[in-house]
Amino acid sequence: MRNVRGYFLSAAIALGFLGCKTTQNVVVQPNFNAVNTTPAKKTDLPENEFQKWSHLDITQDSIAGMSLSKAYQFLEGKKGKEVIVAIADSGVDVKHEDLKDVLWINPSEIDNNNIDDDKNGFEDDVFGWNFLGNKEGEVVTIDQLEITRLVKQGKSKFAMVDVANLSVEDKKEYDSYLKLVKEYDATILEKEAEISKMEDYLITLGLIQQDFKVVKELAKQKALTLELVNSLNAPNLQTLVKVKNVANILKQGMNEDILNEEHEKVVEYLTEIKKAMKGYDLEMNFRQSLGDDLYDITDKIYGNNNVLGTAEAAKHGTHVAGIVAANRTNNIGAIGVANNVKIMTVRIVPDGDEHDKDVALGIRYAVDNGAKIINTSFGKRFSPNKNWVFDAIKYAAENDVLIVNAAGNDGKNIDSRASYPTDSKDMITEFADNVITIGASSLSYDKNLPASFSNYGKINVDVFAPGVDIYAPVPNDKYEALSGTSMAAPSTAGVAALIRGYYPNLKAKEVKEILMNSGVKINFEVIKPGSQSEDNPEGELIPFSELSVSGRIVNAYNALQLADYMSNKK
Repeated sequence: MRNVRGYFLSAAIALGFLGCKTTQNVVVQPNFNAVNTTPAKKTDLPENEFQKWSHLDITQDSIAGMSLSKAYQFLEGKKGKEVIVAIADSGVDVKHEDLKDVLWINPSEIDNNNIDDDKNGFEDDVFGWNFLGNKEGEVVTIDQLEITRLVKQGKSKFAMVDVANLSVEDKKEYDSYLKLVKEYDATILEKEAEISKMEDYLITLGLIQQDFKVVKELAKQKALTLELVNSLNAPNLQTLVKVKNVANILKQGMNEDILNEEHEKVVEYLTEIKKAMKGYDLEMNFRQSLGDDLYDITDKIYGNNNVLGTAEAAKHGTHVAGIVAANRTNNIGAIGVANNVKIMTVRIVPDGDEHDKDVALGIRYAVDNGAKIINTSFGKRFSPNKNWVFDAIKYAAENDVLIVNAAGNDGKNIDSRASYPTDSKDMITEFADNVITIGASSLSYDKNLPASFSNYGKINVDVFAPGVDIYAPVPNDKYEALSGTSMAAPSTAGVAALIRGYYPNLKAKEVKEILMNSGVKINFEVIKPGSQSEDNPEGELIPFSELSVSGRIVNAYNALQLADYMSNKK
């Protein structure tokens, strides 16, 4: 059981309905501005309910979910159309038990006949396309970070030049390069120090675990209590020290199970940070060896049809796809947000930073093959060929395709610290109206509502959505609860798919407006993401409204009411 504390929310919504329950239509414009912050009762949430907390309702369940049950009740009697959602990500396990029945299948392509049947340049693209591969079947799963690529390019360009004789333009580039080198070197030192710190901590945990083993043998018991340990007579000084160490740990409310769990978490963290360090390897060139010209956007036909890549690499993309559309009716695994979706896979994200070329062409591929929503749960700080991506975003806008974009997980304000992809060239003004950027929220309707890791921004983050402990498929018919704005984006994309499926006369920009304007409005203070530290464990309190343009969290029930009203007005 999980103990969850939140607040009740009541919305004074002016609604008018015509006809019977199953054909209800909203005839008066809904208003979602009323807020009641009466504290809710504590709720014991069973594990099976916790696995779908993001679908729950604030008023009914005291959980900051998206009101999915009420949304589907509202849709009773309405007929939806199929919506193709492209998952631009690390790959998707198309054989997964919870996804195999909700896949987009290219109607003009014959599987594995080694012929480009639909003449789109992509041979056997039955489920989508892998831009991180080649014709020989090789796939890329890991790549450099963009800062590493830029430092490498700078080293190559400026290694043998006379800096004193650089042109004004080259001098600016050189100065920028030096700043990148400084950040690159400082980050590596910081991460190496963190690794060293965690390795020391792991040694300490190991010694404590060994102490527990010795004391259990002394006590001839499988489990230890403080009372039992205090009653033991140590045969020698060395054992006495171990007994006292164990007693001190137990006094702090710790036990062996907690220590073992902590040990596992530290090992997992170390594995991840060491893996991330590979992105700083200046000599890595896996993606560069696939045969295309990485810096020629007109060199478009490359890759292969292996949209999984590898099971390990596809964990992220499979999870994202499952949040949107895991089978809602098969009574196994997880439950997706949307019921009328076909998932198209566009594999463009390695373990590291994606290339601008792959992102731009991946977006265009999705648009050209019928996607009406593209989920982009990835991001990076630097984008040397960002204009290619800008043009692709504009192309999607011209074709009425909504892009649902994750804000990022650095706990930073992206109004002052750029994050790509983005719909703004100057971090202020949007150049397109079809991109909605999503921050991550938790289940707690209190000061802990925003995820501690989520990026935010009063200008560049549009709305928040559930992104903490979201349960969804991972490869090989397995399931996990993962956290990130990467999870908040597909939560939103699923709601967008419901809108586009049941109200297909609404345009992408209107869907964006609906998602932002119909969300639950938050009028209390929250802990600013990224503000908690060892020196300030409580963090900094700020109004939730300062974290995004809308100051809201996505709500499916509200969104469908507003969509119904706007659709019927047309």
